Amino acid sequence: MLKSKNIGFLCLVLALLMACTYSSPIVSGEDMSSKIKDSVNYLMERHYTLNCNFEVTSDSLLLQQLPLVDMLPVFKGERLVVAEFMVLSADSVDSVWVKVARDQETMGWVHEKELLEKVVPVDPVSQFIHFFSNSHTIAFLVIVGLFGMGYIHRAVCRQQLQLIWLNDVDSVFPTILSWLVATAATLYASIQHFVPDIWEQFYYNPSLNPFGLPWILSLFMFNVWGIVLVGLATLDDLFHQTHVEAAFFYLLGLLSCCIFLYLFFSFATYYYIGYPCLLMYAAWSFNHVRHTSLYRFSCGNCGAKLKDKGVCSHCGAVNE
Repeated sequence: MLKSKNIGFLCLVLALLMACTYSSPIVSGEDMSSKIKDSVNYLMERHYTLNCNFEVTSDSLLLQQLPLVDMLPVFKGERLVVAEFMVLSADSVDSVWVKVARDQETMGWVHEKELLEKVVPVDPVSQFIHFFSNSHTIAFLVIVGLFGMGYIHRAVCRQQLQLIWLNDVDSVFPTILSWLVATAATLYASIQHFVPDIWEQFYYNPSLNPFGLPWILSLFMFNVWGIVLVGLATLDDLFHQTHVEAAFFYLLGLLSCCIFLYLFFSFATYYYIGYPCLLMYAAWSFNHVRHTSLYRFSCGNCGAKLKDKGVCSHCGAVNE
């Protein structure tokens, strides 16, 4: 009953968080100047417009003072606002120029390609996407995943600790969580590979609400919220079954497993082998969940799950 109440509370929190959204600027059609109209038209092509705020991510970004050749530098962590757009068809490097400003004294023009490579929107969702997509982050995840799997496997062999896939806990949530991560990675790679414009639009105008998004983005966001909800349920179930040390090692192994699944399905989807692999993993997960949930009894002494009456494998008590 207590677990049901906790899951109900998590669903309520999930519904409240899903209402969070970041909307693009809305202006009245009668009061818009021609410049803003041009900006709105530009938003349909580039997904950002006037007054959009960015944060510099590179060490420096040089702003040119047109028509002069003077340069004004802005540095990492400083915020810029989009002030104006200009198209120079004769420019062989990039025909689109963007005027940005840090303050009243520091403003200038920069090629759009250079700007977008060196800035990130200030919205926290966009910043998280940028961080998670960074090549250094991927390398870090690979190292953590390999280290975690090797270390935990060694600990399991020596101390008989519990680990997903090898010596799992009596819970369906870790398996469901790993399947959700694999599905999210497949959807993420599919969006980037087949409909990159939709992902770019979401990057500049993010929303945590899955309703109202394109259908594939809605599936992805439902999947992300499922990971959050099932992750919390996993923590609750795990700490009710094991002590703190065992739970820590199990969570480290589960994190390494999820990192491996994310990396594998992200790269495999680009070569179309991720889809049959996901179907096979879904079938295996369903079968594993079906067998894990076949616990009809619980130990009267320690509360551990039992498939049949008799001697408890956890504490040795006899249950009749």
